Amino acid sequence: MGLRIGGEIGKVNSDELSYSDFVERYLVKNQPVVLRGLMDGWTASKDWVTHTGQPDLKFFSSHFGKSIVQVADCGTRDFTDQKRIEMSVAEFIDHWPKDSVNKHVDATTNEHGKQLLYLKDWHFVKEYPEYLAYTTPPFFRDDWLNLYLDNYSMHNEPDACQEKNEISCSDYRFVYMGAKDTWTPLHADVFRSYSWSANVCGKKKWLFLPPSQCHLVFDRNKKNSVYNIFEDVNEAKFPGFKKAVWLECIQEQGEIIFVPSGWYHQVHNLEDTISINHNWFNAYNLSWVWDLLLKDYNEAKEYIEDIRDICDDFEGLCQRNLAINTGMNFSDFFIFIACFSFANLVQLYHLHRVYENPSRCILPRAEHLALNLVYARKIVLKMITVEALAGNHALLLDLMKIMDDSKFLELCSGLDITYRGIHKEQQPNYDMKKTLMDNLGDLNLIVKSCSQVYAPEDLFSFIDSALRKLSSPFNRENPLLLELDEVRNPDAL
Repeated sequence: MGLRIGGEIGKVNSDELSYSDFVERYLVKNQPVVLRGLMDGWTASKDWVTHTGQPDLKFFSSHFGKSIVQVADCGTRDFTDQKRIEMSVAEFIDHWPKDSVNKHVDATTNEHGKQLLYLKDWHFVKEYPEYLAYTTPPFFRDDWLNLYLDNYSMHNEPDACQEKNEISCSDYRFVYMGAKDTWTPLHADVFRSYSWSANVCGKKKWLFLPPSQCHLVFDRNKKNSVYNIFEDVNEAKFPGFKKAVWLECIQEQGEIIFVPSGWYHQVHNLEDTISINHNWFNAYNLSWVWDLLLKDYNEAKEYIEDIRDICDDFEGLCQRNLAINTGMNFSDFFIFIACFSFANLVQLYHLHRVYENPSRCILPRAEHLALNLVYARKIVLKMITVEALAGNHALLLDLMKIMDDSKFLELCSGLDITYRGIHKEQQPNYDMKKTLMDNLGDLNLIVKSCSQVYAPEDLFSFIDSALRKLSSPFNRENPLLLELDEVRNPDAL
């Protein structure tokens, strides 16, 4: 059955695009794009590629061969994904098809009858932090997910997920390696995050379906999606599939593709390929994360509804199942959004302390921080309406303890470095961590008045209270006050 192709993903030279342009055109509108010119000078582009443009397999085997990685068997389906196998990088290299660049091989085995394997989700940055393979392009640096995981565990309850559960991982920065004809089945990304994928070498074919059409690839019960869009799809089981109109993209070496939230996609390696992939989210797509979490919670609750009367802690069981299936539960997300709301407030307070009369040069950063709080506040408002979160003392947060935790200082420092880099401000010539510690000390007066947070209502009140106290010293002519007023306006955005 042929696919209906409605167009191609656009390609843009990165030097023709400012950060604010990228936000307005792609993040806010949730649209895909291919960016060129962002990989110049990457160590990976030099070390990992031969002079003929092929993956340097010998380099990987000799430098990283002992690493244990997850490898997908492209010929074996395992529920909604491909079967995963654990092996060393050296063993994976031994399975690489010979001369695959010049041959079309079967989708299940190579020319020697071996399984066609695809190395996926290799946590390369975590495993080799001293080896600077690449730098994250500025367009993608506002990454709350990985910044958080660099300092905290996503799961509040250690037993909520198995240590090796693929979703409960230490970060979402990955390296992928696959020979020609390896592929990834149709899916939407974890947490409904954004993602970016950089082709270090090789060529990929992407097929995208926008969120407005994603219902067309689900079965009649709206439970399972099509696995492989290039197979004969059962029309009786998937009655809407033929109506789907896809966007296509051929991604070349040296190009980075931005994948928006909630877009289903299937990817095929047209050549031997190495790519670097990040999943990430920030204020602009927090609503996608929350909506998925709420949907998965309702499904988890419905699935075990028949044991409610005999279960001592039915809600606790729902939350444990949610963490296992989705990668976080309500408590995890609540702590996450509280930490970032607080961190953004710390940054705004820092701007007030350092720039008592803010100049126009720091306004982009101030506006960015204020908009973050606008979006966070909107999500907290959504959370207030959820019965399972109302007055839930399991969500207890002590903001004083958070402030005293060195991990929170690292989070604030990382956020400061990120936003200075994005908005092209000079890094400070003073000790930023010491300054932030001083700011945190001064913020004690604000926090003490509402330091115990039990529910979304408390977090909402805390944001409002902190902003009122933070904005009161500002003169009405101070341009930063306009950003604070925007946050305090319930109808903002």
